[in-house]
Amino acid sequence: MLNKKNIFLASLLLAFFAYNTVAFAQKKKQSSTWKALISPTPTDSSIDDYYGDNTIRYEDFVYKKYIKTVQLHDETFELSQPILNLESEEHLKLSFDDLEADLKNYTYTLIHCNANWEPSGLLPAEYIDGFADNNITDYRYSFNTLQKFTHYNVVFPNNSTRITKSGNYILKVYLDSNPENIAITSRFMVYQNKVTIESRVLQASIIEDRNYKQELDFTINHSGYPISNPFGDLKIVITQNGRWDNAKTNLKPVFVKDMELVYDYDEENVFTAGNEFRFFDIKSIRYHSERIYNVKTDSAGNHVTLFTDEKRDFKRYSTYSDINGKFLIEVQEGKNSEVEADYCFVTFFLPYDAVLTDGNLYVFGVFNAWKCNQENLMRYNAKRFGYECTLYLKQGYYNYEYVFLKDGATAADETLIEGTHYETENDYTIYVYHHKQGTFYDQLIGVKRLNSMRGY
Repeated sequence: MLNKKNIFLASLLLAFFAYNTVAFAQKKKQSSTWKALISPTPTDSSIDDYYGDNTIRYEDFVYKKYIKTVQLHDETFELSQPILNLESEEHLKLSFDDLEADLKNYTYTLIHCNANWEPSGLLPAEYIDGFADNNITDYRYSFNTLQKFTHYNVVFPNNSTRITKSGNYILKVYLDSNPENIAITSRFMVYQNKVTIESRVLQASIIEDRNYKQELDFTINHSGYPISNPFGDLKIVITQNGRWDNAKTNLKPVFVKDMELVYDYDEENVFTAGNEFRFFDIKSIRYHSERIYNVKTDSAGNHVTLFTDEKRDFKRYSTYSDINGKFLIEVQEGKNSEVEADYCFVTFFLPYDAVLTDGNLYVFGVFNAWKCNQENLMRYNAKRFGYECTLYLKQGYYNYEYVFLKDGATAADETLIEGTHYETENDYTIYVYHHKQGTFYDQLIGVKRLNSMRGY
């Protein structure tokens, strides 16, 4: 028969177990929320398939779900493209976060590629002066953040790795001294100024395209640098805002005169101009910036809801400053954004009357390497009559747009949602590759960066 003392002890024990069960559940929820966001739903295993394939891809790609915010840019300017002048003292900086927040053994190596982003076949000793593989030893742990992470940096070329040949390169990061256990691949370019490029951006020459597209005409002057077969030995690539999915390739000279190669097309060198990028600012989660509808913080993390977006395809052009799809990591209430900027669940919503049946919508920008994948796929919410998506992003300032990828297509189309206007400000880069006779690789002999607002 139970006395009052036993009843009291039993009640106390029961309360103890109940408290610890709740505390454990809350801790488990907090530590696994970011994993749940990028883990497959019971009806969708495509995200695991996306990350599960460890086959190397010669493009910007992240192979591990716990790696976030990969950036590769000039060491001194976060918004720059990863382009190096071989004859300069320039350096590139790779940075990324490991959300498992432990210390891992990351190693990086460089792979030389041809103009088509395939391995050139050169041995590392033929394009690297120094060690082919080097450990990443610069790391720091996050500070005062809900999402714990380890931040890694590496700057190159450095005393251990110096590049000796121009061309396309893949920066490959792998784990545990196993080159097959790939974590990251990132593209970058190394050039030498062996030719000069005169170029301009203007409205499209074809009448029906003039209000919607931009045309790039350019001339390559190779005085002092012989090019015996410009139609067979040269490859020209033009990118818009650093995108590779809609790059123009395989352009041949229209005219060849003296030491000049003229590329003055009407159609082949024309880009859809698009629209100025949308933006949001989450440098601070203590107040609502212009595009932020709601911010809340709970045991799972920071949750940011953007104002509902709208289609812009039939709207008039409106000019405002953007950063052409890029993003900038920054925290307002901290001194070191690399380790003090926290992560946020950012929710996007775009009203749309019906489900698109011949393709999908995506949130698009440099923040996801201009990729259309399962993480930035927008799913239709029938109750709200629109597409929505939640992304896990580090605090900062972001540009983005909505794109449509038609089934079977490789280039994303921004015009369905964003519209297109010839006045839109865009950055363009012209790459000139030369496969010199008697050599076994593609040199990058000229790079020209130009802006549509300036016209050159």
